[in-house]
Amino acid sequence: MTDTPRYTPLATALPASVPFIGPEAQERASGRPFRARLGANESLFGPSPLAVAAMAEAAREIWMYGDPEVHDLRHALAAHHGVSPAHVVVGEGIDGLLGLLVRLTVSAGDAVVTSDGAYPTFNFHVAGFGGVLHKVPYLGDHENPEALLERAADVRPKLLYLANPDNPMGSHHAGARIAAMLERLPAGTLLVLDEAYIDLAPTGAAAVIAADDPRVIRLRTFSKGYGMAGLRVGYALAAPELAAAFNKVRNHFGVGRIAQAGALAALADQGWLTHVQGEVARARTALGRVAEANGLRPLPSATNFVTMDCGRDGDFARVVLRELMARGIFVRMPFVAPHDRCIRVSCGDVTAFDAFADALPQALAAARG
Repeated sequence: MTDTPRYTPLATALPASVPFIGPEAQERASGRPFRARLGANESLFGPSPLAVAAMAEAAREIWMYGDPEVHDLRHALAAHHGVSPAHVVVGEGIDGLLGLLVRLTVSAGDAVVTSDGAYPTFNFHVAGFGGVLHKVPYLGDHENPEALLERAADVRPKLLYLANPDNPMGSHHAGARIAAMLERLPAGTLLVLDEAYIDLAPTGAAAVIAADDPRVIRLRTFSKGYGMAGLRVGYALAAPELAAAFNKVRNHFGVGRIAQAGALAALADQGWLTHVQGEVARARTALGRVAEANGLRPLPSATNFVTMDCGRDGDFARVVLRELMARGIFVRMPFVAPHDRCIRVSCGDVTAFDAFADALPQALAAARG
């Protein structure tokens, strides 16, 4: 007789791992705080002041559960996107929605297609439900729609995941190219279009796709452009039948009262989003200049971070990363070769930027020495 829970064979086989080591864990390990937190693609420009005020007001009512139907936010998102509320699902960030989507669609042994080096949390969920990941390499610094479609034709996956714009490289495809993928999807394959960074992308990056198209689900967030990563509010745009299916498995009280109020106010303050877009554009340019001044190559970015090619291999980039961390600068890097030759630096305010600009030449000198 055992004293431990009787885990499923799948759970027993999985590692008890966290996909990301957070900056808090690294601060605890080092015993000191970071000077600049530039590794998680958070918005150092912050949320709308109107959203902060709305959350403070909602805190007075925190004794009540949040609306389990997320009615007001879903209706506001529908109006914002020109769809019906039946097309909108709200959840605990894109990560939470990805977990629910995989739970709805993937059984043990089901094929799923993604890119090698793409967002690892999606892979985490697929593994957690016993799916089989089929990965294709990037083409240069872009995800490769052609290779993804070819692999999908071979394995006929339940899901095909693509981020546009892309993390960790910051690249993007024109929306027209993404929309054209739908005509080549195998029957029964759902395109999972992660658009976490679309609010920061250039005009034309967002694909024009009919709201009722059952072949795609689009995932968006309040974590990036809206500056509310700590709130955990994301949403999906999908055909009504798929959107309704989330009610079978979602945590109906998962998006709390403060989160709903904050997201609703943030959505209403598009002027603040425009302000942040301008700040991000300026920060990308400034980061690019610092990279070039130090002999690195900044990659074109459609996101709130700049990926910098360190010009050597992954071992060298890891030393640069370690030396930056030793100087109190939290950054991250891609984890799959050949992209692990790069470091990835989030856009930040003047204080964080100055700290990075000061530490980078020192870190590079230590790495090159």
